[in-house]
This record gives sequence, structure tokens and C-alpha cells, in this order.
Amino acid sequence: MTAASDLFAGRYRFDRRLGMGGMATVQLAFDTRLERNVAVKLLAEHLAEDASFTARFRREALAAGRLVHPNIVQVFDFGADGETGRQYIVMEFVDGPSCADILSDHDHLEPPEAVDILAQACRGLDYAHRHGVVHRDVKPGNLLRGRDGSIKLADFGIAKAREQSSITKIGSVLGTAAYLSPEQARGDAAGPASDLYALGVVAYQLLAGRLPYQAASLTDLARQQDSGPPPPLHELAPEVPRSLSVAVRRALHPDPAGRYPSAAAMESALNDGLRGIAPERTAATRPLGDEATQMLTGDPTAATRALPRRQATQQRPARRPSAAPPPPSRRERAAPPPAHRPRGSGLRIVAWLLAILVVVALGIGGYQLATDTGRRAVQLREEVRGNADRAVEEIKGLIEDNTR
Repeated sequence: MTAASDLFAGRYRFDRRLGMGGMATVQLAFDTRLERNVAVKLLAEHLAEDASFTARFRREALAAGRLVHPNIVQVFDFGADGETGRQYIVMEFVDGPSCADILSDHDHLEPPEAVDILAQACRGLDYAHRHGVVHRDVKPGNLLRGRDGSIKLADFGIAKAREQSSITKIGSVLGTAAYLSPEQARGDAAGPASDLYALGVVAYQLLAGRLPYQAASLTDLARQQDSGPPPPLHELAPEVPRSLSVAVRRALHPDPAGRYPSAAAMESALNDGLRGIAPERTAATRPLGDEATQMLTGDPTAATRALPRRQATQQRPARRPSAAPPPPSRRERAAPPPAHRPRGSGLRIVAWLLAILVVVALGIGGYQLATDTGRRAVQLREEVRGNADRAVEEIKGLIEDNTR
């Protein structure tokens, strides 16, 4: 029986080392209390000197310990060894290689195998994001594949503490710079969209056998990210369907709003892309770049239409003289031309109406005047005729009297 003094933290018996990095060393250990194999991550000794890091580490490890999902490595215990003072995390032991080990043995993976790994990782991230936990350090080394083919995300619990620690910023960033999102490279806070970007980098690496951006520093990484999208996956690996290439490209969008709204949406897009169905184009995905716009639409002229107006104007060829317009159709000839009412036409119409009314009024008045005048002339003529007859009779009578 092993003495308690020979056990780490009075409980764990180390077997062999599973991995080592600048931040921690992972040991395969046997839990003497629960009698099971576990993975014990021993943080670097210099991290214990940062009290704020220790507090954040405990808080984040506690949050990670509450995540219970088939695609997440479960955290069983954490604390500090009483004798050495080293911080440690006890995790579920995954008997299998990491994706980093797989890439070291294979140049790249076939699309079905890669999508299977990525889809399982999306499920783990979706569960963590829905519970308010952001991984912040998604990379091949933190994707573990068990003997049964299950994929589990590891290292929940120290990502945020490490990100905020002034002591560990330099060492941690250099090892994971290739997987940092543009907002993280600028120094902004990481969110769920940052995890999706990092998983997009992993997807690119699994399918193409290389990183989308070969950067030696944060400055170089930011410069390459700002310069435009990486080469399309289907051009580097012809076996990758164009639709899958587009699905991965969207995860690498420089703007977090241009990526997938959730890890579940990314999983669906990857599975559809493998079947030849490209993700739908949205307003947020238009800034992907000219070539990416062409990929999303499948239209070779879409890149030209997506150019800024000034650039498109510069690249537009000289106009050719336009040919004479074709004769109008029978319907066009039969249709009356659209009425065009110039400015001020309303006033002129009113003036014409007034003039017509005046003419009509004058005509009516003249007609009445002419009628009255004619009537008086007839009466006068009759009176004159009557007077003349009487005068003739009087003259006749006067002649007869004088003659008599």
C-alpha cells in the first residue's frame, strides 16, 4: 500500500507524463480514493506567485466543473498541493490522442473524418456557451479523441484566468497565436464568437494540413487577418467540397457578427457543406472579401459587384456605343404616352377655364341683347306701319272732302 506521503495532494499516484507545455504538465495518475485513472494538470510553479491568477483560476475551474457533457472533459477536482504549493486540476482521463497528435501523424484528414471531429466539438462548445462559459483556447491540442471516436474539449477552467494574467500573457499567446480571433489579437475580450473562429482555424488545419495564416507574432497575425481571407480550402485540397470550404470560411470572418450565431449553427453548416449545401449568404457575410463573395454566391461576377463603388468604377471597361433601340411593340404603340404635366400647368388650366366662362357669359349677354333689340324693332315697325295707314286714310278723307 502506498503511503500518503508518496501521493500528490495526499490522493493521486502519478504514473507517466501525458504532455507538457509552457503553462502546465499533464500527468496520468491513479485516484486512490475512487480507484480510477485521471489526468492531473500541474500548472507551472511561477503561476502560484500571482495571487490574482490563483483566485481567477479557482473561480473558472469551479465553473468548468459544472459542465457535464459527452464532448467536454469533465473537471473532477482542483486546488494546491500542501507540500509543493503547485496548482493543479484533476480531469477525466481520455485514453486517446489529441488532434495535434493526429495532425503530426497525418498531413491532413479526409472531409468526413474532419467534419465528424468538428461537429462534436461544436456540440461541446454550444453546451458551454449556453451555460455562460467561453473556452478561449480552442486548438488541436485541446481536442481529445477517445478510443471510441468521441471528441472531448479539454482545458476549460484555466483559459480565462490565463488570458487575464499579466504574468502569463507572453508565454500563452505565443503558443496559441494562430488560433486567436482578430478581436483577441487587438486585445478585446473574447466571447463565444472567438471560440467559433478558433474552431474555424482548427477546421482549416484539419482539412488543408496547414494554418490559414502563418504568423510569427501577434502583429504579423493581425496584419495578415486585415489583409484579407486565406486561400480557399477547395483550392488547397481538391477533395474538399466547395460548399464545405465556404462553411469554414464563414467561421473565419474577421467580424464576430459575420460568423455563425451559435456553435449549433456552425455544426449544421459543416454537415450541410459536406453534403454539398453551402450556407446562406447574409448581410453580415458580405465583407468576407471579393473572392469569398464569389464563393458564397457561386457567381464569378459577384466579386466584381461586391467591389467598392470607387474600385468598381476604376475597373469598369469603356462603354461601347449603344445600338439603336428596337422598334416599339404593338402594345407599346397602342398604349398612350404617359401624361407629363409641366410645372405651372395647373394655373394655365384655371386661366383658360375663366376665359371660357367669360366668353360664354358675354355670348349669353349678347344673345339676350340682340333678342331684346329685335323685339323692339318689330314693335316699332308695326307702330310705324299703323301710323302710316292712318295717315293715308286721313289724306284720302281730306282729298275727298276737298273734292266734294
